[in-house]
Amino acid sequence: MARIAHVFQALMAVSSRETVKFMHQRGRLASAVVRPSLWLLIFAAGFKNVFGISVLPPYESYIEYQVYVVPGLLGMVLLFNGMQSSLAMVYDREMGLMRLLLTAPLPRSVLLACKLLAGTFLSVLQAYAFLVVCALFGVDLPWWPGLLTVLPALILTGLMLGALGLLLSVYIKQLENFAGTMNFVIFPMFFLSPALYPLWRLQESGATVIYQLSRINPFTHGVELVRFALYGQLNAVSLAVVAGTLVVFFAAAVWGYDPQRGLVRRRG
Repeated sequence: MARIAHVFQALMAVSSRETVKFMHQRGRLASAVVRPSLWLLIFAAGFKNVFGISVLPPYESYIEYQVYVVPGLLGMVLLFNGMQSSLAMVYDREMGLMRLLLTAPLPRSVLLACKLLAGTFLSVLQAYAFLVVCALFGVDLPWWPGLLTVLPALILTGLMLGALGLLLSVYIKQLENFAGTMNFVIFPMFFLSPALYPLWRLQESGATVIYQLSRINPFTHGVELVRFALYGQLNAVSLAVVAGTLVVFFAAAVWGYDPQRGLVRRRG
């Protein structure tokens, strides 16, 4: 019981720190909402007819485009926040705060799990803030019970992407290297997914290599898990892939942060 109480205390401490830091970063929520809103409201509206050629196919209308991309844009919110969490870990390590956290009398896996849960909580809050924007602009979604059925999928996908962020923070040595992470991790994961267009379009167009890369992309299965859950359905394959990659990413992050075995020790 004492150990459980200590774990709960650590979770509350880390969560409160992350929440207070988030409240002080007022532009963070705005950017998390504005970024997917640009894709939802402006992209197709501004470019849906260029030289008489529609860029909306396979969507028959602008409304259909909006309905399709919302799950992918929810995934975008989770993806970017997971990467921002990794940026915070790099900053904490440079400032020495990570050393203080990891010297707490609890297993490193517990401490990192608390960090992961706190970041995922903020990710899900931002995802629901984006859903509020969708409701304000009249996007035709199954609001009830979709808002409830999508919650477990958002949490699991947020945990998976947050665990990826933890793993990346092991390898990112300085804050300046985060720009490379944007170019080589975030954007490829987002565009090699069904966030903006169905994968069968890639296969149909002959982009076989890109199609196969998209199929093995964990973010693809996170988006599909959210998309099915929003309509009260379960994609068992995507659930298995997201859960499996969550375990692998988190285990690798714990290994990397263990000074007895991981990269922290090898860096001195």
